[in-house]
Amino acid sequence: MIIPENTTDAGVTGVFSHLDAPREARSITTTSAGRPLTVVKTTVGDMDNDCYLIATGGDALLIDAADDAEHLLALAGELGVQITDVLTTHQHHDHVRALAEVLTATGARHHAPAPDAPGLPASADRTWGDDRSPEGDAGEPLDPASPALAELGMLVLLLRGHTPGGLALALPTDDGPTHLFTGDSLFPGGVGNTATPEDFSRLLDDVTARCFRYPDSTVVHPGHGDDTTLGAERPSLDTWRDRGW
Repeated sequence: MIIPENTTDAGVTGVFSHLDAPREARSITTTSAGRPLTVVKTTVGDMDNDCYLIATGGDALLIDAADDAEHLLALAGELGVQITDVLTTHQHHDHVRALAEVLTATGARHHAPAPDAPGLPASADRTWGDDRSPEGDAGEPLDPASPALAELGMLVLLLRGHTPGGLALALPTDDGPTHLFTGDSLFPGGVGNTATPEDFSRLLDDVTARCFRYPDSTVVHPGHGDDTTLGAERPSLDTWRDRGW
């Protein structure tokens, strides 16, 4: 069952409450481009992956079909929407274990980062970002299969370092904060895990230029754990760089 967030606690800031158990799901309602919009957060699998549904006009975008396809499809059914699009943030196995099953069940358009696409268990219909993307790139408009979702003006941002190239998704709203879905590239307290000092520097550079260009009110929805805001994290950017890999 999807639990609506209390407007006073979460609806104004767009921050979800902590999810205590697998399959728990919470929702926030807002508007974007004048359209009513619901964002659902749930956690699945033995690695407590966060998955998100962005729903409007009877259609939905699923961010990371990480695990438990039955549950993800049931959430869409509870909302009364069809999953028309799936965005995979990066290639790590814990984020794609339900990908093939969800794509088969829905026929959704699959969006994936170009650098990570060869490592995914299902082919991508649209790939985004490449190694030529300039530093400070403002992102590319997402091209959803759903006309209703296309009206929301969502942008995809390439973030390199946790993997060869992952994606973040920026969702603007009319009167509230921008929602930034960052996969495993940005969390409360720092950037995601990297394998080398060079990867760490590249990831922090991309996150700084491409995520922190948004205002402090922007809500960060990561691939695991609790949400944060850019305002809460921005004062620590120099500390993260000094701390290093």
